[in-house]
Amino acid sequence: MGLRSTRIRGPLGRVAVAALLGTMALVGCGPSGNVVTDLGATGGTRVEGGTATMALPPASTPNWIFPIGAPGYLASYNSAIQDLLFLRLFMPERKGDALTMDSPRGLAETPRYSDGNTTVSITLKKGYRWSDGKPVTTRDVKFWFDLIKDNKQDWAGYSPKLMPDDVKAFEIVDDRTFRLRLDRAYNPTWFTANELQDFVALPVHAWNPGHQSPRQAFARLMRHAKRFSAFATDPLWKTVNGPWRIEKWTTSGRVSLIPNKKYRGPDTPHLDRVVLKPFTTADSEFNVLRAGGVDYGYIPPSVMAQSTKFKEMGYRIDPWEGWAVTYIVLNYHHPTAGPLLRQDYLRQALQRLIDQKSISRVIWHGSATPTLGPVPAGLLDADPYPYDPKRAKALLARHGWADRDGTLHCVRPGRGTGECGAGIHDGQELRLSLLSQSGSTETSNTMQAIKSEFGKAGITLDIRQQPLNTVLGTTVPCKKTEPLCAQWQLGFFGTQGSWYFPPDPSGEKIFASNAPSNMGSWSDPRTDRLIRATEYSDRPAVLRDYGREVARRLPVLWTPNPAYQVSAIRNDLRGVDQNPTLSLAPQNWYFVKKGGAGR
Repeated sequence: MGLRSTRIRGPLGRVAVAALLGTMALVGCGPSGNVVTDLGATGGTRVEGGTATMALPPASTPNWIFPIGAPGYLASYNSAIQDLLFLRLFMPERKGDALTMDSPRGLAETPRYSDGNTTVSITLKKGYRWSDGKPVTTRDVKFWFDLIKDNKQDWAGYSPKLMPDDVKAFEIVDDRTFRLRLDRAYNPTWFTANELQDFVALPVHAWNPGHQSPRQAFARLMRHAKRFSAFATDPLWKTVNGPWRIEKWTTSGRVSLIPNKKYRGPDTPHLDRVVLKPFTTADSEFNVLRAGGVDYGYIPPSVMAQSTKFKEMGYRIDPWEGWAVTYIVLNYHHPTAGPLLRQDYLRQALQRLIDQKSISRVIWHGSATPTLGPVPAGLLDADPYPYDPKRAKALLARHGWADRDGTLHCVRPGRGTGECGAGIHDGQELRLSLLSQSGSTETSNTMQAIKSEFGKAGITLDIRQQPLNTVLGTTVPCKKTEPLCAQWQLGFFGTQGSWYFPPDPSGEKIFASNAPSNMGSWSDPRTDRLIRATEYSDRPAVLRDYGREVARRLPVLWTPNPAYQVSAIRNDLRGVDQNPTLSLAPQNWYFVKKGGAGR
């Protein structure tokens, strides 16, 4: 599972979301432990209770509970779990053929913009309480805001000039209403989608009873958040306002959730328990699934032809398409690879050596589609750098690279036309290293296919595989002088998609200079200007201009975008909403039985 951005509100006027949304699914484990084979995907009588077990992505371990993200802990399964414990003010969900932030699961009512879109007023819904009985108030939201404002450099969601910089004042009107005074007029759709999506209420009475300063409180909370082994026992995490609370959270990544009996939202849980179960590889999960050991799992794309067998076993097969793009990150600050990657011609040549169509068809068995740029493909005219090995080789030759015993070396160093480029030395070998996530046969085969194509062109690609959390913890934005910057050159964390955007897919979090999820430290003034334009204007042309420019500039290497997973769900497990933004709502899940009265 890749990185997930935060959330949004309201139907989007400027993006044709309908054609781009797909269906999704998750996994669980039923009340009897045996899959029901004589019950179809519809019908049956609802029963209350039971345990549903959902399979986590391969080599993925939930390891962050604090609802303020830290670099290296941004996997979407972390935020999906947090959202079940600590409610965000605005939650994304599908409404018809679009995405909306007007979800009944959100803690706040629809925001109201005034004063020429320079003021936002937000009212919390009535009746919400923390699990210790205390009411949820605007002071809890202000606590979150103060934490990120005074510790923004340590918040993984921070981008300069955006939240919290774009809020001049946070004014509490009363216990349920607060007002934001903005530093200028913003596009309301964008501001709700990409800024208000981050807002969450945190229990100030339980987390800061001593009234420490935001800096002191944040430091203490971060210390607790790094005590991975104590997530289930630390009293700090027991005060929640969401539909679920933690029962168990092991260091192996197995998470067990049980209902929060004090939850006052519209969707109280039907199940007694939800278990999120980790697996080291997709193959190990597949073996457990075949044995009926999970209720809500996934099958590898390579066995989609066997889906009929799973249907006979009592599962329904449902691909989970994400609102995402997938790519290989390039570390522009690496001491030796950085000068290579900063050459436009070199990135263009590398992209032309990635046969996305064939990889999607052969390796992913049609469950992936080519990524063309930083926005959904429907917003782009064409692929600016389609697969073309001959053009790639010619481009490298024109810029001073020549074959020596099957490997390209720079024979014309320098900054001029027809030379290798600044920082590249005479005789330097064209060799790159890729850190890729483990656990997926399809990902491993994709990287080997890319390695093979690079090799045919004389480019050496060394591949190292590690668990997803290791990859995410290593491929973080870094300064040239930092030791971590020398530890990786290229990175891939996209087995389930690299980046899940909010319904408004602007790029301030991933491609703006110094953005929190700009892992490779890409920086381009024109890109920054186009991103800023998307924040101020709701014209469709603005988002298209941004998408075309970034697709042309190639800050990353685009790779096939897979479905999050090809889900296999027990026929008797219902209420599963496969949200394209990867949020979960197991409080809506329930089991059914054949005939008879429910209980």
